[in-house]
Amino acid sequence: MRELRARLMIIVSMAIFGTIGLFVRNIPAASSEIALFRAILAAVLIGLFLAVRKTPVPFRDIRKEIPLLILSGVAMGFNWILLFEAYKYTTISLATLSYYFAPVIVTAVCPVLFRERLTRLQIICFLMSTLGLVLITGIGDVSGGGNNGKGILLGLGAAVLYACVVLTNKFIKKVGGIHRTLLQFLAAIAVLLPYVVMTDGITVHRMPLSGWGSLLVVGLVHTGIAYCLYFSALRDVRGQEAAILSYVDPLVAVVLSVTLLHESMSIFQMIGGALILGFTLINELFGGK
Repeated sequence: MRELRARLMIIVSMAIFGTIGLFVRNIPAASSEIALFRAILAAVLIGLFLAVRKTPVPFRDIRKEIPLLILSGVAMGFNWILLFEAYKYTTISLATLSYYFAPVIVTAVCPVLFRERLTRLQIICFLMSTLGLVLITGIGDVSGGGNNGKGILLGLGAAVLYACVVLTNKFIKKVGGIHRTLLQFLAAIAVLLPYVVMTDGITVHRMPLSGWGSLLVVGLVHTGIAYCLYFSALRDVRGQEAAILSYVDPLVAVVLSVTLLHESMSIFQMIGGALILGFTLINELFGGK
């Protein structure tokens, strides 16, 4: 019963993540400002969650890892900015599928950083996922500088930054998942606040109620509640199960993009998306064996 509840919590959190593009598009603010207030709202909610559960952040044990937490938090904040920008230039499905190239980047970089030898299956998964990316982007569209190509490149940029977050987290040993996330959000706030002030400025006070509603959903539901559900469930679910269930996120995003928003995908882009998700999942489940 406990494992079933944990699986359901991960499915719910991933389904929530998959709808974020719909709400981001309804917020009339710069992507950097959306990212800033997403981090603020989520940090407040997660802080309250930890306070209620009486699980404070173990600051004494993590002093040496604070620079890594700051670095990963900065990468997370700007990763959000690029992803939110991608939603403005291309379809939610293509932005999401480009973003899900991040695990492929991690696989390619790990042999250099951690001296891990790639298995034959990992190499095959890397090549097939890369082929999927080529089919999604359509090299001519990206090099031509159209909005669709720009959005895909922004999604890939977000994937690179998210890969940086994942790789940095491999060096962080003494901070648990939910504590680590809170500290990363705080680091993102510390960097994004001056960045927003110096660029587009704070404009949320001029937003209509619909924009505020979407921003509150993105910050509290898509980030605060979803992260709490996810990390609370992880301890009762095996790593492979969590990897499989995490693909609810891009699947929900693609289905909503095509059915609800009527955003089109070519047959080659569908095949490309299937290659990325399929071979990335295979790599996570069996690549290390």
